[in-house]
Amino acid sequence: MRDALVAAAFRLFLERGYEQTTIDDIVTLAGVGRRSFFRYFPSKEDVVFPDHERCLADMTAFLAASGTEHEPVRRVCDAARLVLLMYAENPSFSVQRYRLTKQVPGLRAYELSVVWRYERALAAYLRSRFTGRPDGNLHADVIAAAVVAAHNNALRSWLRSDGGGDAGSTVDHALGYVQSAFAPAPAAPDPAARPTFPALPPSPADGLPEDVVVVVSRRGAPLWRVVQEIETTLGRD
Repeated sequence: MRDALVAAAFRLFLERGYEQTTIDDIVTLAGVGRRSFFRYFPSKEDVVFPDHERCLADMTAFLAASGTEHEPVRRVCDAARLVLLMYAENPSFSVQRYRLTKQVPGLRAYELSVVWRYERALAAYLRSRFTGRPDGNLHADVIAAAVVAAHNNALRSWLRSDGGGDAGSTVDHALGYVQSAFAPAPAAPDPAARPTFPALPPSPADGLPEDVVVVVSRRGAPLWRVVQEIETTLGRD
């Protein structure tokens, strides 16, 4: 019945327009009563976004199941991908909703309120992970906003293309910016753990092993420059 109400609503929205369609029109086409409509949807706006409550619940459960072994920034990026999966389950419906939302200011405002709830869920998880850190709450809120912005930018790009292409790759690319900006850098290698190599036997002629080329290069020089200098030296020999 829930799916029938959504299908009837969108059929009427496309034929008559959102503002011109009433709840009575929707239930008449679906063949049910008004009570059945309100059993599933509190308002006409909610029938346009029938899956966000479930998705928000899934995201909250996903974050609640996180352990200390999960890197927080990567975890919230993975949580955002759950929203993408919801849209990708039915690309044609998602594209129709995107077009309808662009045309109706009231739906756009409703959508923004839904997005804000996703952002708050991400921020709440990050705040719990950043407890005790300097500016932990600020850090959490900034990262949550960045994740939502990156996800939505990629999602809208996919919707504008009528759901064509690989939505997952597009969102992964956008979320990669967030991870590169906020995820902790890999730990520096421990000098004590560096491998040691046996010393080469000295050459009686010049104190160095035979056929050894010594190249002096500035610190931080790119590897290609060092290789070029070695090849140039060998070429002279």
